[in-house]
Amino acid sequence: MKIDIVKTGFLEENCYVISINDECLIIDPGFDFDKIKKIVGNKKVLKVLITHYHFDHVGALEDVKKYYNVDVIDYRSNKNQNIGNFTFDIILTPGHKEDAVTYYFKNDGVMFVGDFIFKGGIGRCDLEGGNFNEIKKSLNMIKKYDLDTKLYPGHGEYTTLKEELENNLYMRGDFHE
Repeated sequence: MKIDIVKTGFLEENCYVISINDECLIIDPGFDFDKIKKIVGNKKVLKVLITHYHFDHVGALEDVKKYYNVDVIDYRSNKNQNIGNFTFDIILTPGHKEDAVTYYFKNDGVMFVGDFIFKGGIGRCDLEGGNFNEIKKSLNMIKKYDLDTKLYPGHGEYTTLKEELENNLYMRGDFHE
């Protein structure tokens, strides 16, 4: 699987175009539809995946849906997905926002985590739909996955689960309810 990152909007949101051969999925089409379209090129877009519905992650969503005539995969979707050559699980990871999900491509060792986890931090919980107690539960749950899993966030650089467990204050904490 090839992963292209398109930085979009003034918040430099990470939109991902992930490809296998001549097919792709678009994850979190922030703004800058023309930049996204350029990265997609001649590939067939199968679906759009949304990690959560904050404006910086969905600014170009309507343009993408209309131009490519594709449907959206999000928190309302079935937990296990097989789309073309892509196989992934949808993990509910609320906290930054109540509709937040992580897309886990186990065979590729990759998670697209939106604003749930960042390199060295976590997403804000003080915005509408945020809840610190929920993000604590989500963090404890995500710790159980393969430590070599690469985490691709909604902003900034990618990291690994192992790096975050070692260096991220929020991941190191053992949150009990």
